[in-house]
Amino acid sequence: MNASVWIVNLAVLATVLHADLGYKKIGWLRLARPILLAIAVVPIFAKNIATHGNGLTLEIIGATAGLLLGLLAAALLKVRHDQDHNAAYSTGRAPYAALWGLVIGARLLFAYASVHVFPAQLGHWMLTNRITGDALTDTLIFMAMGMLVSRTAALLAKGTRATHAHLTRTATAPAQLHNAA
Repeated sequence: MNASVWIVNLAVLATVLHADLGYKKIGWLRLARPILLAIAVVPIFAKNIATHGNGLTLEIIGATAGLLLGLLAAALLKVRHDQDHNAAYSTGRAPYAALWGLVIGARLLFAYASVHVFPAQLGHWMLTNRITGDALTDTLIFMAMGMLVSRTAALLAKGTRATHAHLTRTATAPAQLHNAA
């Protein structure tokens, strides 16, 4: 496994933990930064993307796993509308950080082990299944990017929903007070 897997995964981990741990406003820069990272990473690090066969299947599985893990991560973020700041805010705590650390740690452990622990077995599996080293590397990159993108989309949706719910409550509150009098 080459250094690109390490660089991508550590960049994703740093970006997400910096953006999401603690009580943070859901703003456009916060949402755009991970997407910009994904846009920059794929063309730089993904090489010879498979367009057919088992390599393509593996890349699709990796991207799908990443999308699902990103949704799971987003489910661990609590989102609410902050009336004092009139904006949606999220709170990321230890379980959120632990999930990201576990997933990225597992990918990095696999990358390390593929070179230092089970290279012959992995090479045999790749040869048998006609999967290139580039397809395997791209799979790990697509998994990381899928997780990042789906987390961002879910965070946007949760923030929008929290703001919409707040606006709906605010709009109906005067009418309820008027009807009560």
